[in-house]
Amino acid sequence: MDSILIADTTREERERIVAESIGSVEGLCDGCSPGLLRMYDDYIEGRRELREINMAFRARYVSGLDGPEKTDCGYKA
Repeated sequence: MDSILIADTTREERERIVAESIGSVEGLCDGCSPGLLRMYDDYIEGRRELREINMAFRARYVSGLDGPEKTDCGYKA
């Protein structure tokens, strides 16, 4: 399969694409795997392309590195 677009795949193929991309979700123990899998439900069901889902996720991502830079711990001896 060359294309992962909804028009070029079946529901079963999209399920496999997501499962293979995420990897072994059974081994994830930090509690995020159910949310991660649900994030791609729209793709599996044929409502939104992977690109749209990933772009929406990335647009809401906030890095802690974007905050003000701390120069010391604030403790004065």
